[in-house]
Parts: sequence; C-alpha cells; structure tokens
Amino acid sequence: MQQKSEGYKNLVYSLKSASGLLDLKQKSQLNRDLIAICNNLANSNFRIAVFGPFNHGKSTLLNAMLGNRTLPIDLIPTTGAAITVRYGSDVRTRIILVDGTEIDCSGTEILQQFAILDENRQMRKDVASVEVFCPHPFLEMGVEFLDLPGTNDREEQNNLVREQLLSSDLVVQLLDARKLMTLGERENLRDWLLDRGIKTVIFVVNFINLLEPDEQKQVQNRLIFVAESFRAELPAGFSNLYRVDALPALRARLKGDVAAANSSGLAAFEVALQNIVGILQQNCGDVRLPRLQALASQIQLSLKNKIDPLANEIKTFDDKQNAKIEVKQKAANLINQGFVTSVRELRDWLALPKLLAKYQADAAVALAENNFKAWQTGTFKNDLTQLQLAVVKWLYQAYDFFQEQRPEDLLIPLPSEPQITLPPKPNNTDTLSEPGSIAVGSGIGWLLGGPVGAAVVGSISYLLNKNVQKQDEQLVKESYHQEVAKLCIVAIEDYLSRFSHQGLTILAEYEQKAVKIIRFTVGLEPQEITNKREDLQSWQNTFNQLLQELETANIFSNYQSYQETPKPQNSSREYFPQQETVQTSSAKDIPNQQRQENTTKNTSTRVESPRQQVSSPPSPRPEEVEAKFRNWELDEEIAQMKVEMRSGSQTSKAPNQPKTEVEKDKIARAYTTLGLQPSASFAEVKQAYRTLVKQWHPDLFVGKPQILQQAQEKMRIVNEAYTICLQNQELR
Repeated sequence: MQQKSEGYKNLVYSLKSASGLLDLKQKSQLNRDLIAICNNLANSNFRIAVFGPFNHGKSTLLNAMLGNRTLPIDLIPTTGAAITVRYGSDVRTRIILVDGTEIDCSGTEILQQFAILDENRQMRKDVASVEVFCPHPFLEMGVEFLDLPGTNDREEQNNLVREQLLSSDLVVQLLDARKLMTLGERENLRDWLLDRGIKTVIFVVNFINLLEPDEQKQVQNRLIFVAESFRAELPAGFSNLYRVDALPALRARLKGDVAAANSSGLAAFEVALQNIVGILQQNCGDVRLPRLQALASQIQLSLKNKIDPLANEIKTFDDKQNAKIEVKQKAANLINQGFVTSVRELRDWLALPKLLAKYQADAAVALAENNFKAWQTGTFKNDLTQLQLAVVKWLYQAYDFFQEQRPEDLLIPLPSEPQITLPPKPNNTDTLSEPGSIAVGSGIGWLLGGPVGAAVVGSISYLLNKNVQKQDEQLVKESYHQEVAKLCIVAIEDYLSRFSHQGLTILAEYEQKAVKIIRFTVGLEPQEITNKREDLQSWQNTFNQLLQELETANIFSNYQSYQETPKPQNSSREYFPQQETVQTSSAKDIPNQQRQENTTKNTSTRVESPRQQVSSPPSPRPEEVEAKFRNWELDEEIAQMKVEMRSGSQTSKAPNQPKTEVEKDKIARAYTTLGLQPSASFAEVKQAYRTLVKQWHPDLFVGKPQILQQAQEKMRIVNEAYTICLQNQELR
C-alpha cells in the first residue's frame, strides 16, 4: 500500500496546485474533500469507517469488535468527533487541539472530555483530531477504524462525516431494523457515497433482535432488496449485507460468551470483514481510485469554469485585433498597388520616347509660333500635374488610414525654356519680311513671320512624320525653313530630354520615401490583456498537468488538454505591403549611351524616327480606361475599409424591409440594365458594371460629339442601375 501511495504523489501535488490556483476557501466543501482524499492517499493503513445516523449503535459495534468499552457509549448521541482507532501496544489516547497542543494519556477516559457532545449537543471547536491506540490483532494488520459522529443531528456533524468518508477505504453503514432506510439515509447513500465514487460499502443491520419474528422476516426481505440495489464493489463471493445485534454482541464479548457472540452475528461479520479487507488491501489503489477520479473531475470542472470565459475573452480580443490588422494589411496592399500603378504610369509618361512621341511636334510648333509658354502651361504642365496628383493621392490615402508619416508633395519642375540660334539667312531674302538671326527662348515666329514662318511650321510637321532615309538625305538640299524647323525640333528634344532625366530621378527618390508612408505599426497589446493571457496560460498549464497525472495514474478523464495560448509580441512591429516587382529608375539607371543621345545635338539623327502627326489629342486607349476603372475600385474598397476600421467590426447589414411593387420594379429594371437576373451575385453585378464602363466610358469618344453625348447618357443610366443593385445586394 505504501508503494501505491508513493505513486500518487505527483497527482496529489497537481491537485493541491490546482486548489491553490482556484483559491478555494478553506472551509469550502471542495477544499475539505481534497484534503480528505490527499490524507487518505498518504495513509498507509486501510481505513474502515463506521457510518450511520445517530443512536444506531456505531460505537457499540466497534466496542464489540474490539472486545471492550474503548469508545464512549450512551443512549443519546455522544460521539462528537471523528475517532480514529489504530494499533498500539497498550490502550492510550492522543488528542491534538487546533492550536497544536497535543494531549497523550493512557486509557480512554479522556474521550469523555474531548470526544463527546456537550450538554447542548455541540462538538468542541478546539479539537483537531482524536486517536485511540489499541492492542488488537486485526489492527496490527495495518487496519484502522474510524468512528464517526451520527448524522441527521446537526449540520456541523454532517459536514464532518461527509468529509471523513472520502478518507475511508471501506464504509460500514449501520442500519436500524426498526426504521429501515429512511429518506435521509437514502439521500446520504446517493449524495455522500455513490456520487463521490465510494462504492466499497457494507451494510450492517442492528436491532433486528428487538423485532417480532414476523417483522424480522419482512425486514430481511427489504434488506435483501436494499443490498441488491446498491452496486457495491466488493471482492467476488462476499455479501454486502450482514446482521449484527451490537449490544448483545458487546455483552457477549465482555463476558467471554462465544456462543452468544456467534448468535448475535458478530463472529460471521468479523470473519467476512477480515477476508474482504485482506483482499482489498492488496489493491488499495483500486479502492481509492474512484474517489480520486470524482474529485479530480470536480476540480477540472472548476478550472474549466475559470479557463473558458478567460480564453473566450482573449480570443475575442485577438479576433478583433487580427481583423483590424487584416483590414490594414489589405488596405496597405491596395494602396501600394494603386501607388505602384500610378508611379508606373508617370514613369512611362516620363520616358523620353513617350514624351517625344506625344509632345515634340506640338511643342516645336508652339516654339516656332512664339507660343511655347502657353503650350507649356496649358498642356504639358497640366498633364504633369494630373499624373503627379495621381501618385501623391495614394500616399495621402495611406496617411489618412495609418497616421504614420505625413507625405511630401511630388514636384517635378519644368526645365528652362528652350533656346535656339537661327542659321544665317540665304542670299535670296525676297521672301523674308523681317531681318535678324537670333531667337532666344520666346519663339521664332515673330522673327520669320509671313510665308517663312508658315513654312517652318509646315516643315516641322513634315520632318516629324516622314521616314528620312540617309540616301535620300544626301540627295536633297534642305531649304532654310527646314533648317530652322530642325532647330526647333532639336531644341524641344533637348528640353524633353532634360525634363525626362530630372523627372525620373525625382520620381525614384520619391518612391524611396513612400516606403515609410505606406506602412503601419502594430503596437504592444494592453497590459491588462497581457496579464490575462499570463493568467490563462497558468490556468491551462495547471489543467494540463493535472490531466497528465491522471493519465499516468490510469484515471479516466472526460476532458482534453488545452492548446498553448498564443503569446503576445514582445515588441511593436511594422507591416510593409507586399512589394510588386517594379523597375525603379533614377539617373544612374539610364544607360550612358541613352544619356549621350539625349544631350547630343546632331540634327542628322534626330529627325530620322517617325513622329505622330500634328493633330488634336487622340482618344484614350481602352487600357487607360481600364486603369481609371481600377483606381475607382481601389478607392471604393479603401473607403469601405475605413468604415470597418472606425466601427471596430464588419459593417452589419440592415434588416430586410418589405419592398413595395414600385421598388421591386425599379430593382428589376436595374438588373435588366446591367444585363442580369435579379438573382445575380455581387461579383456578377460588379463584373457587368465593369464591362459596360469599358464599353461606354465617355473618354472613349473624345472628338465624336454625337456618340459622346449618347455615351454620357448611357453611363448615367448604368451608374444609377449599379447603385440600386448594390443596395439590393446589401439588403439580402
């Protein structure tokens, strides 16, 4: 048995740790039960408790078994303490008081002072334990008896008995044949024994000798029913029901009358008891196991009642935080996507070939007509401003969303106005209306004027739109106005080259600064949550340790171990959006050969490439409309995420309201306009709208007034239908 008790040490430690963490009140039933079971596990003796209502003859039965009047006996409820009877070489009593005082004396007379109820039938408050030592061979086998106060008398006594039953390996429940199994006894049988895993129970019936023969037979039948209805876990072959006439048995033992002792039923009971104990002692752990399992289950339930609400609270916090972070991550990625797209558009626009193709002709004509400043301000700067604003817009979106670092505006300055030197005029100057040879910065039209000025403008268009072959160039002698036109073309190319180089450099630097803006910081969680997380981890560790010790002791549990609680970040961390593979350009990225070409003023190489005609601005390409639509989508998504962030949760849908027939018709027409059925999904609505925008966007019909007006009206109808369909989707 000692070996078994040693095996439960870790389990006892886990139970006590759990109790300490639960901060159980000292007088709480769970704490008292825990102490009782732990004491029982540490007890190397096999304990037999005599249990029953007051005045049922418990002390009398024990005295009869011990062979003398060792314990207090009276006609009124007398036992006022749990008296443990152990083996000793002589009869003596040891009393330990609550203050630690120990009283040790021979005999048992002192029990009258400390172990019986006072005149008010109250137990003494200052007694911690009562032990009687007796030289009995049965006790010498490692057995001890526990004489308990009677139940159904006082609540204080009931609590003491209930507690002590858990520390017993075998319970002898004494019944009174004259009032067999009262309601209180049945409740105690269920609540104090069965529900707490105490199943090694023997019923002993007293006072049956006081009944008439017919009554004895009736009682005997009822006793058999009681015994069979209680599933006692005793060794096979042994009954759980015995008859002992306690007082006649005690008198027979005191007189040494063996025959009378046998007729009282005492001898048969003692033999059965000794055999049962001999078998159970060998597997004492199996006896104590059910009580331990029942108590562990209670403690596990108490732990779960602490763990689960705290875990739910922390999970709710984590879910909200993760939802916010997820929204911010999505916003950062979307903003970065829009920023990268806008930067790519501006970079493409700044590329020298693109600038030359789009602006060289008009700029050269403006220069020749003395109208360069108006062209630069009205056309070129306006286009640049729109592209710059498209880039900066995303950084202000990021600042508005994350409040990290305020962005700077993107400012790409315009180069100084182009300057040219006119070639010497030919001898034949009949067609020249104005003298002079120098034009600096403010155009040459005012110098040439008349037919020569018109000829220069015409030559600009001609030279930029023809494919000049080297062999042809050698054969053709250029006129004076063509030479001047080439000077205008070269001057504009130099202007755009300087602008492209400087713009790409500034844009690359601006991209580097944007990294510090399109980001957000995830700060440390509140200390209150961190403390709760630590408490939760402590609770869960205790629970899991207890569960592990129960498994080691082969004690079944209905619970599963808890997974480790996510630990908080020890420091704040930054989130940067997913970077797309974008080639950033700067001055050092431009090939040396290209830079040389940009700065070389060799007119023979500058007019060889074909250029677009001088005409009105072309209509936007479909891909440009696609880019505008994507920007609109990103703006819409980011605006929705801002709403979610500020509300702290996903936007809840308004409850469905009954629709009138007019509203139903309006919704049906909207879906028809988009070419959809009313059952269409949100994704289908969005895709249909996207298709119609790409088909009817007014920017596609610039220069076509009649179709443009039709497109504008079509888009108005489509937008209205799209809004109605979206509202209907939200109300589903």
